[in-house]
Amino acid sequence: MLCVVAGAGYALLRAATQLTARAPSGGPIDLSVAKLPLYATFSTLRMAIAYVISLVFSIAYAKIAAGNRIAERFMLPLLDILQSIPILSFMPGVVLGMAALFPGSEFGVELAAIVLIFTSQAWNLAFSFHQSLLTIPRELGEAATVYRLGAWGRFTRLELPFGAISLIANSMMSWAGGWFFLTAAEAFVLGPKSFRLPGLGAYLAGAAETGNAAALGLGLLTLVVVIVLLDVVLWRPLVAWSDRFKIEQSASADVPRSGVLDLIEGSALFSALARRVFRPVGLTLDRWLRPKPVAPPIEAPPGPMTVRWWRRRAVGVAVMVIVVGLAGWGAIATARELVGLPGRDWEHVGVAAMATFARTAVALALAAAWTVPVGVAIGLNPRWSHRAQPVVQVIASVPATAVFPIIVLALIRIPGGLNIGAVLLMLLGTQWYVLFNVIAGATAIPSDLREAATTYKVSGWRRWRTLILPAIFPYLVTGMITATGGAWNASIVSELVTVDRKTVSTVGLGALVTGAANDANFPLLLAGTIVMAAIVITVNRLVWRRLYGLAETRYRLE
Repeated sequence: MLCVVAGAGYALLRAATQLTARAPSGGPIDLSVAKLPLYATFSTLRMAIAYVISLVFSIAYAKIAAGNRIAERFMLPLLDILQSIPILSFMPGVVLGMAALFPGSEFGVELAAIVLIFTSQAWNLAFSFHQSLLTIPRELGEAATVYRLGAWGRFTRLELPFGAISLIANSMMSWAGGWFFLTAAEAFVLGPKSFRLPGLGAYLAGAAETGNAAALGLGLLTLVVVIVLLDVVLWRPLVAWSDRFKIEQSASADVPRSGVLDLIEGSALFSALARRVFRPVGLTLDRWLRPKPVAPPIEAPPGPMTVRWWRRRAVGVAVMVIVVGLAGWGAIATARELVGLPGRDWEHVGVAAMATFARTAVALALAAAWTVPVGVAIGLNPRWSHRAQPVVQVIASVPATAVFPIIVLALIRIPGGLNIGAVLLMLLGTQWYVLFNVIAGATAIPSDLREAATTYKVSGWRRWRTLILPAIFPYLVTGMITATGGAWNASIVSELVTVDRKTVSTVGLGALVTGAANDANFPLLLAGTIVMAAIVITVNRLVWRRLYGLAETRYRLE
C-alpha cells in the first residue's frame, strides 16, 4: 500500500512539473463589502458539491470495506493515509492537472478547488459509516436476513438508519473542516503562479495578505452568518430528525427540537410532496432493487479443485495483480525520483518526522482530555446540545489560520514559542473531530440504559466505566482516527508561518512539505509525503486496527 501511495504521489508531482506552463492564473479578489454575498454564495456552492460527492464516496467506500474483510485490510490503511497526507502534498498535481485539462478557463481550477474541499470532508464520513456498519447489533442483522430484505432493503432499512446519527454529526464536522481549508482551496500559490477563485476563502486570504483588518473582520463575520444560517435551516433539523433512529425500547422524554423541522412536518406542501413525489419514487426504487425470486440453482458437477478455486477468486486475483503491478511501478518510479536526494535531506526528513509525530501525539492527548467530558455533557443533555451546537460549529469552522498569526506574534518572544504554537494550531484543527463524534456517541446512548443506571444508583466514575465510556468507545475511536489525520494536515500551516512579512518556522514535516511546495522541490516533497504515509500505516496497524476490532467485538450495542 505504501508503494501504491508513492506511485500516485510520483504521478501527481510529475504531472505538476510537466503542466506548469499550461495552467492559467487567477485574477484579483475584490475586497469591497458588496462582493461578500456573492463570494459567500460561491463558497457555499463549492462546499455543497464537494459534500455530496464526499457522502456518496464515503457510503460506497465503507460498504465495500465492511463487506469484504480482505479488501478492508487494504482500504482502511489507504483511507487513513489519504486523510493524513497534507493538502500541499497533492495540491500541485491536482490543481495544475485540472487546470491543464481546460486551458484558458477557470473551470479546471474550480474542479481542483472542489476536489481539495472533498479531501477535507470525505475521510471522517467514511470512517464513521464504516464504524456504524461494524457495530450493528447482530439480532438486527439476523432479522434483516430472515425477512429477506436484500442488499437495497438492508441498506435503506437497517444500515443507513443505524448510521444516521453518526453520519449527521460527522457531516457537520465535514463542513467545518471544509470551511477550515477553504482558504487553501480557493487561494493557493505554486512557485511563481497564483491561483484565486472568487469566494470567502480567497477574500480572507486577500485581506490577510494586504493587512486589511476591516475586510478580514467582515469576511469572518460573513462566514459566521453563513454557518449559523446553515445550522438553523439544515443541521439542527437533521439532528432533531435523527433522534428517531436511536436503538432504545422506551423513548426519552427530553428530545431535541427544531422549529424548522416542526414547520416542515406540519406543512401541507411538504406532505403533498412526500405523498405524490418522494414516496412513489421510493417505492419504485424498492421494486427495481428488491431481490427477485429465483429458482434454486442446478448444481453443476464439481470440476477439479484448481478450476473451482479460480472460478471463486478470479476477480480477487485480477485486482491483486493490478495492485501488485501498481505497487511495483510506484516503487521503481519513486526510487528513481528519490535516488538523487542528498543524505542531508533524508536526515532532515527523519528528524522532522519525529518532531511532527510528537506534536501530533500531544495535540491528540490534549484534545481527548477536554472533548470527552464536554462532548458527553452536551450529548446527554438536548437543551445544552441545542445551545452549544451552533457555537461549536462556528468555532470549529472559523479558519484558525486567520487568527494564528496573532497567536504566533505573542509566542515567538518566548523560547520554543513556535513549538507551542504548532501544537496549539494542531489542537484547533483536530479537537473538533473528537468532540463531534463524542457528542454523537453520547446522543446515541439508549434512554433505557441511562434510566437503568439511574435506578441502580450507578454514578460517578462507576457510571463512566460501565455505561458512558463503553457506549461512546466506537465513536471515540473514529474521532481519534480522523483527528490524527487532521493533526498531520494542520502541520503544514502550523510549522511554517509568515507573520509581519517574516517567515517563522520550526523543525517538522509540515514545514518541510510547505517549503518544498513553495520552492517546487518535488523530490523533497515526495520524500516527506512517503515518510508521513509510512508513519500513518504503522500507527494504523499497531493502534487503530486493534481498537477498531475491540469496538466491533466488545463494545457494540446488543
